[in-house]
Amino acid sequence: MSALHFTPTSDLSDAHPQAQVFAPVFRDFGGRARFSGPAVTLRVFENNALVRSTLETPGEGRVLVVDGGGSLSCALVGDQLAGLGVQNGWAGIIVYGCVRDTAQIATMPIGIRALAAHPRRSGKAQDGERDVPLTFAGVTVRPGDTVHADEDGVLLL
Repeated sequence: MSALHFTPTSDLSDAHPQAQVFAPVFRDFGGRARFSGPAVTLRVFENNALVRSTLETPGEGRVLVVDGGGSLSCALVGDQLAGLGVQNGWAGIIVYGCVRDTAQIATMPIGIRALAAHPRRSGKAQDGERDVPLTFAGVTVRPGDTVHADEDGVLLL
C-alpha cells in the first residue's frame, strides 16, 4: 500500500459514521503502523498451526484477523510467522491474543496488532476455524470486510 493512497482512519470514520471501530485494546508491534486490506478470518485458541498454514498462502494484500479468544497465556504469532506474512504478501495481522519476538517483528514491513507480548509459544494442534465471522473488541469481522489500521486505531468498512 502506498502512503500516497492511504486514507487515515479518522477521515474514514468521518466519511463512514457506520464503520465499526475496534475498541482501543491493541498495541502496534509490526514495522508498518498503517495497513489495509480485505480480511481473512481465523478462530483459534492457544494453537497456531492454522495461522501458519494460512500465512504460507499468498496474502495478496489481505489482512489476517485472528480471534485467539483474548488469551494472554501464549503467543500466536512470532518472527517466523510474521516473516511468512511478509514473504507471501500479507498487508497485516491482527491478533486478539499475544505475539512474541517483538524486537524482530518491529523491523518487518508488515502491520501487526495484538493485545500484548508473551514469550511462550502456542501449541501446534490443527484446531480452529477459517473464514467465519469473528466478534471481539466491540466489532464483528466478516471475511472480505476491509480492515484499515493506522496510528489512530483500526476500523472496518
